[in-house]
Amino acid sequence: MKEQLTVGGRAVSGGAGAPEGTGAEKTRTGASRGGRPRGGGESRTRRVLLGVASALLGPLVWVLLAHSGIDDFPGPLEVARRAVEMLGEGTLLEDAGASLKRVLTGYVLGVALAVPVGFLMGWYPVVRRLVEPWLQFFRMVPPLAIIPLAIVLMGIGETPKVFVIFLASFLSCVVSTFQGVVAVDVTLVNAARVLGARDPQIFLGVVVPASTPFILVGMRIGLGASWATVVAAELIAAQDGLGFRMQQAQLYFDLPTIFVQLIAIGTIGLVMDRLLLLAERRLTHWQERR
Repeated sequence: MKEQLTVGGRAVSGGAGAPEGTGAEKTRTGASRGGRPRGGGESRTRRVLLGVASALLGPLVWVLLAHSGIDDFPGPLEVARRAVEMLGEGTLLEDAGASLKRVLTGYVLGVALAVPVGFLMGWYPVVRRLVEPWLQFFRMVPPLAIIPLAIVLMGIGETPKVFVIFLASFLSCVVSTFQGVVAVDVTLVNAARVLGARDPQIFLGVVVPASTPFILVGMRIGLGASWATVVAAELIAAQDGLGFRMQQAQLYFDLPTIFVQLIAIGTIGLVMDRLLLLAERRLTHWQERR
């Protein structure tokens, strides 16, 4: 007896030797029969348990270091008390707000310029030949080395701090965007051309979706570079901010305050990184993940 299979929306007749199903159906069947979730990912319970274990591991190592005999190394309770004091005084929130404002301003400006420049470099060989050598040149110069020059040329206000953050995020994101455009499968582009698509359609329908994962990775790297840069800038010339407060605490050998600022920077940066990771999963849900 013949059976009918539906492939690509059409009914195909097959005999007793017809395949049991398409490759996609076999993949889904194998994934459902196996003990692991589809896509090879971990179960939700396992992820939660590992997250809890990671959250407990850090404080445990911290306690061990505090009791290891290192002179004046503060423990978690001492740092927590200092954090409560700074919250009551309002200095912690003020410093965090000042640093966050600088990071967001420079970071958003850097990403906003890096994405179109990266697309132009990847799509037009002429732009690539003209811009890439200079881009690689400035990538070899750390943004931290630009801080003294920026202060001399722009003063000690907000402009030099935002500028070096902008530079750090731009250089990190533009290379990733450019690499994403270059890595687009040529077969997809040629197939779109054969089907009659023009350059704008190919760019929006093929290049942009394929480059999105690279762009988001560059944004995450640029975010870390932005926080590192703003702390260094505030150490040199600032009247507020988390880096400025650490410098003041260093003068008085106030280790608990330094730890509070470090934890604040790490916490804010981690939250921002998780938000970018969530956006990545939403925008690239079509990707298979481990």
